[in-house]
Amino acid sequence: MEFFRIHRTIPFMRYALVLNAISVLTFLLAVFFLFHRGLHLSVEFTGGTVMEVAYQQSVDVGKVRETIAKLGYADVQVQNYGTSRDVQIRLPVQKGQTSAQQSEQVMAALKAVDPSANLRGNEFVGPQVGEELTTNGLKALGMVVVGIMIYLAFRFEWKFALATVLANLHDVIIILGFFAFFQWEFSLAVLAAVLAVLGYSVNESVVIFDRVRENFRRYRKMSTREVIDNAITSTISRTIITHGSTQLVVLSMFFFGGPTLHYFALALTIGILFGIYSSAFVAAAIAMWLGVKREDLVKATPKQGDPDDPNAGATV
Repeated sequence: MEFFRIHRTIPFMRYALVLNAISVLTFLLAVFFLFHRGLHLSVEFTGGTVMEVAYQQSVDVGKVRETIAKLGYADVQVQNYGTSRDVQIRLPVQKGQTSAQQSEQVMAALKAVDPSANLRGNEFVGPQVGEELTTNGLKALGMVVVGIMIYLAFRFEWKFALATVLANLHDVIIILGFFAFFQWEFSLAVLAAVLAVLGYSVNESVVIFDRVRENFRRYRKMSTREVIDNAITSTISRTIITHGSTQLVVLSMFFFGGPTLHYFALALTIGILFGIYSSAFVAAAIAMWLGVKREDLVKATPKQGDPDDPNAGATV
């Protein structure tokens, strides 16, 4: 389905050097903030107290969060689990306070607002668990990158595989850079969003590279730059429809999903925008600079219906 079609090829690769210079600068800034400020990790990674509180009737998690925030917990996580009467609270570690003391303080504040609040469970998540989650998260990220590279190497060619992986890492580092710069909380949900962005960005790259391979078969007299420009231009309609629809869903989660989905949707929003950009400009440009050519993607076959060849259809 296409809402519009661009009949004139847009010379995207003419501006590849400038756009990738901006990408390199953005990437380096993201790396700088990651090392300088670091990520503001959530309770899952740093350790803390996890409480389960039950009420006799439905409870507003926003009011629960406000009540706990008055105690000095700026990074508290509050969400429903199971039913609207059950609430899970995650408290970061506080110096000079034990897990039991934190629970008593919070429950006193909650009971002052609603006497029906009842503590169902209380446990301490140690730093060792957080370290294990961090290690497993990095392993998952590494396995995804390796899997993507192997898949693209088999489907296309190693130059495209390398270009796509570099573009995907570009997206991931920039997302992490945003979280480091603004000190947004980095939780397991955000890590899941980062992994989702990897797959999402790969999908866009595959669509463009498929069209590049098709163009190499059809247009034998086109240069590599012209083939890539034509591939990006001819997939713009699909890109706008697909990513526009996805972004509407993500923005719905961002504005109406509440604090629980806020940073998850924010990471996806940044990832989708940079995923489109990196697939069209970063991955395609790197593949071009690596010297990808027709012989890399198309096996030598007799000419059949070449639109650029006046002798199209002739037997050779």
